[in-house]
Amino acid sequence: MSPRASTAPPGPAPDLAPVFFALGDKTRLRLIAVLCAGGAFSIAQLTANTQITRQAVTKHLQVLADAGLVQDLKIGRERLWQFDPTQLEAARQSLETIGRQWEQALGRLKAHVERPTG
Repeated sequence: MSPRASTAPPGPAPDLAPVFFALGDKTRLRLIAVLCAGGAFSIAQLTANTQITRQAVTKHLQVLADAGLVQDLKIGRERLWQFDPTQLEAARQSLETIGRQWEQALGRLKAHVERPTG
């Protein structure tokens, strides 16, 4: 029997549940898409030409901020929001690790199934 390859990610895994939770809402995904376009936007700018209230956008932005996906900047009396890619990059790396582990597991299963009996 061959030893199993370690499937544990190297080092402690970051807690990415808040990131995936934050990205699990279509309104928040739309906000991320707008903020990814670049620059910093006020809540008024983010609600322009939408059916979403300022209060709703504020709550969604707070969820995104709690997950580390956006940051707010206070400029005078205005609060501007901008995208912070750090946590999204961590989530991407985590998903890549999971994908590699899945491919390794499938490879082991294939090798086991195709092993000659006898």
